[in-house]
Amino acid sequence: MANRRAGILKNNLSGEAAYKSFKPTPLPPNPGIGLDGETLALLVEANRRLALLDAFSSQIPNVGLFVSMYVRKEALMSAQIEGTQASLDDILDPFVDENANRDVSDVIRYIKAIEFSVARLRDLPFCNRLIKETHSILMEGARGQEKMPGEFRRSQNWIGGKGATLRNAMFVPPNVGDMMEAMSDLEKYINADDGLDVLIRAALVHYQFETVHPFLDGNGRIGRLLISLFLMEKRLLSSPVLYISYFLKKNRVEYYDRLTEVRDKGNYEQWVKFFLRAVSQSSMDASKNILRLTDLHAKDMETVAGFGRASKTAMGLLVYLEKNPIIEIGKTASALDMSFSTVSLAVGRLMEAGILTKRPGGQRNRTFSYEPYLDILRDGT
Repeated sequence: MANRRAGILKNNLSGEAAYKSFKPTPLPPNPGIGLDGETLALLVEANRRLALLDAFSSQIPNVGLFVSMYVRKEALMSAQIEGTQASLDDILDPFVDENANRDVSDVIRYIKAIEFSVARLRDLPFCNRLIKETHSILMEGARGQEKMPGEFRRSQNWIGGKGATLRNAMFVPPNVGDMMEAMSDLEKYINADDGLDVLIRAALVHYQFETVHPFLDGNGRIGRLLISLFLMEKRLLSSPVLYISYFLKKNRVEYYDRLTEVRDKGNYEQWVKFFLRAVSQSSMDASKNILRLTDLHAKDMETVAGFGRASKTAMGLLVYLEKNPIIEIGKTASALDMSFSTVSLAVGRLMEAGILTKRPGGQRNRTFSYEPYLDILRDGT
């Protein structure tokens, strides 16, 4: 079933090849989004918590390090929603270039796609070109390489379980012609102003992109990335520190069900409420973790300052650990332009202070982890 407020089911082809696809109605919805008391309360709270998160992330002195870790966390959890089997430790492994399996490579590609799109947004407006360029980075060298990286699809796709066909799929996105039209309409909506609050517009943009499903692969990950990009474009976020995929992963079944509810019944309002809860909870979680990481930084810096003459080297290593919380001495020595023995001594001091922990494994390629730091980042992954 489809509701005309959200779109219509359209007949395609004929005879044995006949199938129905969903043609979405352009945004904004008509009638407009109903704002009841619950929605208004959720909207106020989500905006408040998002503003607080942006303030926290803008005021910390080493914001680049936090952003780097948050990007990795969002990439990992967004990929896990799609079934990717990888952990935070996997993608932070100092030997990841040599040891990465296909799942880990997918996450690393997504990290690069996020970093690319955030940088590209500085000199390119939020447009279909940006979306396609980001998709190209996501798909390059990873699974899906054969599925037209950086290009909107030129064939019909569908969503369903293993063995599903166009005839029995759970959802068939718009055909190619309707998809191209819908993406053009979405680009116009992103860059227009319909008077709705930015967070409500972000909810609508994400829903519409997932419904249009313009790529043969990677739609879910790109669609979730668009949330942060849209909030940055509209100046609600200064950097990509909102890891909304944490909430969406915990509520994955409801996430998909609420998107489906819009297509089936035209009920945008229930999706907007769910999205506002996701932003609110994600903002609160991220703010708490920024405070925890900031407190940990201050405590460990104070500890290292007491090392006397060895404090300078140890502090340099501690700063390095905040971007690379799992290290191997040889690689770290090369990165910091220090001798192996100097780094080895600093590692020993940090172990004695309870900051570093030796990871299980043999003597060759021994690795050490900044466990208190990792424990905060692992939350939800």
